Amino acid sequence: MTNQDIYDLIACFDRSTAQTMRLSLQDFTIELTRGGARVPEAAAPAGGAEPLPAPRAGETITAPLVGTFYAAPAPDSPPFVTAGGRVKKGETVCLIEAMKMMSEVSAPCDCVIEEVVKANGELAAFGEPLFRYRPC
Repeated sequence: MTNQDIYDLIACFDRSTAQTMRLSLQDFTIELTRGGARVPEAAAPAGGAEPLPAPRAGETITAPLVGTFYAAPAPDSPPFVTAGGRVKKGETVCLIEAMKMMSEVSAPCDCVIEEVVKANGELAAFGEPLFRYRPC
């Protein structure tokens, strides 16, 4: 991640209504909060159950910004992708609308979409998983 990527990330957070944001990559973590208050870490589930593992890097396509998730280019159109569908690197998988601007989200590699995590018209937070995929 470059310095410019970090500055862009901070600017996006400043423009959003999110109260906290945490991004973890292989050897890098950044956490942003509003008002200086730190959000407590999630507690372990009761009954001694193990917490669910976080998705491994590369298994999810995440929201690049805060906005409304759209699975199709228009209300009367079929979705860009469905579970079980194959997509090529760079192919559009959904749209995110923020401030009346549509942003295309594309596949990071040739892959099979295993699950569409978000429902059409649902709000997506920055970094939130939109799709689970398996590289081809």
